[in-house]
Amino acid sequence: MGEVLATERRGLKHVQVREYVRALVDGGVPGSPAPSERELVHLFGVARMTVRQAMDALVVEGLLERIPGRGTFVARPRRTSSAVSSFTEEMTRRGLLAESVTLLARREQAGPGVARALCISEGDAVVHWKRLRRADGMPMCIEDAYLNEVLLPGFLQGGMPTSLYAELTSRGLRPTWAEDAVTADIVTAEEAGHLEVEPGSPVLRQQRRAFSDEKVLEVSRSAYRADRFTLRLQLGVGD
Repeated sequence: MGEVLATERRGLKHVQVREYVRALVDGGVPGSPAPSERELVHLFGVARMTVRQAMDALVVEGLLERIPGRGTFVARPRRTSSAVSSFTEEMTRRGLLAESVTLLARREQAGPGVARALCISEGDAVVHWKRLRRADGMPMCIEDAYLNEVLLPGFLQGGMPTSLYAELTSRGLRPTWAEDAVTADIVTAEEAGHLEVEPGSPVLRQQRRAFSDEKVLEVSRSAYRADRFTLRLQLGVGD
């Protein structure tokens, strides 16, 4: 019985220390120092292990961060994964002028692979839009996209938009998340002609499924010139 009470008291102390530190640092300036373990041991009259347990919990929670050799500080905001961006937006961020040349734009019936990826039935209507994408006048990639026509009525009428994602945004269908897969490959003969590279040149292939909430909007395959394009990812811990 005595051991149980002692454990409960230690648990209570751990919570008290944790909530005391939380109140001090919550909303504090990122990078400002947290109370030291020595200070907390003296203030609460508990073992260092109890203080360490409380601080560990706040580190895991993301309120505090430890910097080896320096101490414990109010954590900087954690960066989440970057927003889904279009080719046009990505090139603009890199200071390049994005351009697009339509190679194919037509209404088709979804084959089994496209239907499965778009979560529609085989034979349903899709928009097939294939483009050569340029950056500052130089070929950058070939993008081959399939879109769910039911979600995009009239998409092929009145000329093709400059930016797919800008058009989706105007319809209230801005992609909110995506599944991307990237592989290294060798350019095909057709791609080599469009991309103005030598046969056998390397390319980066990106496959994407873009969603607006749970609706699949776009399934695309893109082949990027490996000598001109560097894939950049932002990685971090989410909330």
